[in-house]
Amino acid sequence: MGTTVATNALLERKGEPTLLVTTRGFRDALRIAYQNRPRLFDRHIVLPELLYSAVVEAHERIGAQGEVLQALDESLLNRSCRRNTRKGCAVLRLYSCTATATPIMKRRQSGLRRTWVLPQISTSHETSPMMKFVSRGDTTVVDAYLSPILRRYVEQVAGEMPGVKLFFMQSSGGLTDAHVFQGKDAILSGPAGGIVGMARTAAIAGHAKVIGFDMGGTSTDVSHYAGEFEREFETQVAGVRMRAPMMSIHTVAAGVAPFSSSMASASASGRRAPGPIPARPATAAAAGSP
Repeated sequence: MGTTVATNALLERKGEPTLLVTTRGFRDALRIAYQNRPRLFDRHIVLPELLYSAVVEAHERIGAQGEVLQALDESLLNRSCRRNTRKGCAVLRLYSCTATATPIMKRRQSGLRRTWVLPQISTSHETSPMMKFVSRGDTTVVDAYLSPILRRYVEQVAGEMPGVKLFFMQSSGGLTDAHVFQGKDAILSGPAGGIVGMARTAAIAGHAKVIGFDMGGTSTDVSHYAGEFEREFETQVAGVRMRAPMMSIHTVAAGVAPFSSSMASASASGRRAPGPIPARPATAAAAGSP
């Protein structure tokens, strides 16, 4: 089955409060990112909202060849993390600048995970074990932010169907066991299922090339199929960069709570501007509700 639980949480920014733990000196690396300017001449740049609520810098440094340049101050890290979890951070994301290349850091992170009782701890060397500091970090943050919500949903569904082998659709269009379904692989779970269904239905009707238009309460997703599924590995969804295999889907609109829909408006000059303006029931509008 497919689900839009992770998609909705990301669009509406309703994931779990997340604490970012990274090497000292890199606390702003994900905010700075690649400094891309998709709209080069815009004078007022609005950066997307960060998914993590707080940052803790780990006093450690590992060299490029795996040598320990500065040993990790575990007591200081423990105190900083506990202080932030008491403030409301529910999930933790461990992110060392050389974690993918150093078994020492991996072992230390695994040991620290056992000392912190949290609903989710995502580590970059497990979530996205590849090169590129920013991409690896972004993907790990998304996983930590969404996995607890996704896990509660999966447990609820599984509880309603005891004894049933449950599989979920991943963003890539493949199926995975419910117990290993991760937040980073669930962003486009629902829309990906729509593309697979569209392709199969089109084939039955004798069509080899189709364009998908999937309009729901939270988003409108457009896709293309011409004999094979098109996938991307690095993409951006709802202003969030991530690196995970997923269907090539373009989201052209997003709904707005509480009524999850968008309305178009026109300026005095006649120029049309799509939402986001929450649509209200006729009774509420007639009553003059704000």
